[in-house]
Amino acid sequence: MTSTPLIDLQASVQNRGTFQELTNFKVICQAFLEYLQQMRPTRIIFPSHPNYIFYQYGADHHNRITRPLNTNLFIESPIHFTQVFESFRAFLADLKISDGSAAQSTRYRSYVQSKEVNRTVYTIQQSIGCIGDSFENQNQSRKRVGQLFEVLIKLILQEVGAACESRTINLPIPGHPGYVMGYPLDLVFSRDRAIIASETRDLHPSEVVGSVKTTSKDRIDKIFLDKHLLTKLLGRDIRVVAIFLHDVQRARRGNSIFGVNSTFKTNHFLGYTVALNRLDGVYYVDPRPEMLTMERLREQIADFQRFIVNDLWVLANRQS
Repeated sequence: MTSTPLIDLQASVQNRGTFQELTNFKVICQAFLEYLQQMRPTRIIFPSHPNYIFYQYGADHHNRITRPLNTNLFIESPIHFTQVFESFRAFLADLKISDGSAAQSTRYRSYVQSKEVNRTVYTIQQSIGCIGDSFENQNQSRKRVGQLFEVLIKLILQEVGAACESRTINLPIPGHPGYVMGYPLDLVFSRDRAIIASETRDLHPSEVVGSVKTTSKDRIDKIFLDKHLLTKLLGRDIRVVAIFLHDVQRARRGNSIFGVNSTFKTNHFLGYTVALNRLDGVYYVDPRPEMLTMERLREQIADFQRFIVNDLWVLANRQS
């Protein structure tokens, strides 16, 4: 089998009409994994973080280096990924049919324990990210990779039966009758399909706002501000959750360019929870170790699978 050339994978990522269904994400991810398997770009392991690897493309792509990949989550075998993706789709379908209760069934006990939801989502999104890393214009590719993560999360929510769309709402300006501020939201989701519509300019009490970013770096304050501003200007508590891919980036270590840095700002996060408000959920596909070990973080931050198998159904079943 001949792998898809990297230039064709780049074209697919740039194509605005490509990613309309979850299967489209599976196809490009599998094609990228086949490219890795057959073209064998240089695979680099960072010694002090041996679970993180990088790939370095050849001279035809100017020896560009990918983002760090967590091998505890990233599935490198295209055959294995195909099997995992099919299990993922079946799991989402059963969650939809059962209104979320399938996650607690004996049938899915081992699946949930294996954290396969996180591994599937991580492999898909990081494959797209690695393709983006091969572009010459990194700013342009970074924006596109972020947009596709938002689309991926939207499609996953739709797969489990939630209505979910991006939306710009009108926020009234207190003391200025007739004046409103257009406020764009990454995602608005609800389990009541009769309510949500992308053309709606307001938020129903059953709807939840989702902020979806690949990383919290330089963005975490905006999400806390979103909840504060929405709640204040709409005059009621607005539920806001944040969904991140990870908080890690490639960094220089001495003379090496293959280091790994955390971009999570613990003190900023805790400060915003005190000064503004706590969010209604913060979820990472690849949480940092301190998020799982530090009590003050652990009580507010969970992995993405927790959102899909539990918290989504709790949030969507109550009104603000």
